Amino acid sequence: MNHDLAPASTLGVLATLRRGVQVSPQLVEGAVLTVVLAVVAAVGRVLVPIAVQQTIDTGILGAAGPDVARVATLAALAALGLVVGAACSAWVNVRLFRSSEAGLLALRTRAFRHVHDLSVLTQGSERRGSLVSRVTSDVDTISLFVQWGGIMLLVSVLQIAVATTLMALWSWQLTLLVWVAFVPLVLVLQPLQKRVNARYGVVRERYGAMLGAVSESVVGAETIRAYGAAARTQGRIDAAVGGLRRAMVRAQNLVSSVFASGVLVANLVLAVVVVAGTYLGVAGHVSAGRLVAFLFLVQLFTGPVQMATEVLNELQNATAGWRRVLGVVEAPVTVPDPGERGHASPRGPAHVELTGVDFSYPGGPPVLHGIDLVVPAGSSVAVVGATGSGKTTIARLVARFVDPVAGRVLLDGVDLRDVRDGDLRRRVVLVPQEGFLFDGTVGENIAYGVRSVAEGGSAPAAARAAVDALDLAAWVDELPAGLATPVGQRGEQLSAGERQLVALARAYLADADLLVLDEATSAVDPATEVRIARALASLARGRTTLTIAHRLSTAEAADQVVVVEAGRVVEHGRHDELVVRDGVYAAMHRAWVAQTR
Repeated sequence: MNHDLAPASTLGVLATLRRGVQVSPQLVEGAVLTVVLAVVAAVGRVLVPIAVQQTIDTGILGAAGPDVARVATLAALAALGLVVGAACSAWVNVRLFRSSEAGLLALRTRAFRHVHDLSVLTQGSERRGSLVSRVTSDVDTISLFVQWGGIMLLVSVLQIAVATTLMALWSWQLTLLVWVAFVPLVLVLQPLQKRVNARYGVVRERYGAMLGAVSESVVGAETIRAYGAAARTQGRIDAAVGGLRRAMVRAQNLVSSVFASGVLVANLVLAVVVVAGTYLGVAGHVSAGRLVAFLFLVQLFTGPVQMATEVLNELQNATAGWRRVLGVVEAPVTVPDPGERGHASPRGPAHVELTGVDFSYPGGPPVLHGIDLVVPAGSSVAVVGATGSGKTTIARLVARFVDPVAGRVLLDGVDLRDVRDGDLRRRVVLVPQEGFLFDGTVGENIAYGVRSVAEGGSAPAAARAAVDALDLAAWVDELPAGLATPVGQRGEQLSAGERQLVALARAYLADADLLVLDEATSAVDPATEVRIARALASLARGRTTLTIAHRLSTAEAADQVVVVEAGRVVEHGRHDELVVRDGVYAAMHRAWVAQTR
């Protein structure tokens, strides 16, 4: 089973754009009207060359001599055309901005939603900063291209088409000369596009790596300071920033060389047209007005061609970002929600059973081997074992954060893979070893998972109810602002034990049928452990509990103890039975008792 995040898509540029439009169809909503407006805007730009040609040939050099009225009329029509074209161009911009923002909103929302659908193993396979960059800065590169490069690309293509058509009507010879001069540049751009594409792919990867290094150093600032690792950490960040800089410079150098080539070719074409046009004019094949107007059209033709290199720059950057976003959106969900096809799991005492469960982490050896475990409804079961024996993996399986490689995990006789995720999350709650707190108050964190609060209910009232029920009122009253005490980012203003108390109160409000506790009393002071023990007793009352026990005092109070060693269940039974049996558990208990004396 592969839990790795899908790599950036390997699709080509056009295929990536097509796939991106399929994912975000809002990008092309109303495209027909937008194209029509863009055509009008492009036609408006060629009215000036037409007016110049008509003014010279019929208004100034006409058979009857200069015609001031005709010149004035042509100038007025040209001015009107420019105003209409400018208005249409502005309208095109507005429409493209609206459609692009709608499409990118849908893309960003879908990507964020999909990240939360991925399993914890898939999320863990990617550095957090890199994963965040895929749904933030990478989407921003798409936004920049769609809103700027997309406009330029659409208008420029139409402008080239209209200019070419008009040039061909006035002088097919000069038109052919212009296109022949630009064909080599077009042929060169094709392989260069692939190189630019590859280099911008590296840029996006390095950007994600830089974000990962920076975010990791910020989150781990306390550890970095404690171990005097600031210089080493700074070196890692400098290396990541330097890698991004080198990748950007390499990409920009290539784009700059392409841009310079376009400018050179454009100037050469203009010079050649002047020479050839003069020759054709002397020979009587081109009028003076058409030759002057043709030079205007050449400018309208070469301008977009030169801009194509800038558009190419943004296109390749956006394509690289789009591939990375598609890599997230299309990453397979390895722990899928069966949705409406799944079994409804009604509330009530939860009975859990693991039958023949095998599990291994991606790329690693088997962690669990043929686990058989029964947690009767309303009972308390403690799982004990040495570090690395597979205890936490059992907790993850029961909470369905991961699925077994073989065997089944059953909730009331139904495989968890067939239970609707909404029902499962209402019935099963896992309290991890380190409860995660969000930036806010103690009360807000306690009431975080309560649906009525999310729908506008009172967080303080719900939090106070949980605190009172778990006999934690004295602890809350000791806090600087009670339930309104800020916890800081990741709960860093609270101690580890206080964070655990908040997590337990949060679990109480979730009102689950099955409570999975992963070493919930580890790494706390004695006073806090007493509070946690009392809170656990109240929390577990009337519920099925599966506890990953770090301290054997938890196992002593459990209805059943399961001993795991090297991924296998080697013993199970009541605490007193296992002590008398003088096996693995008895040895563990003797060692623990000796340490606590």
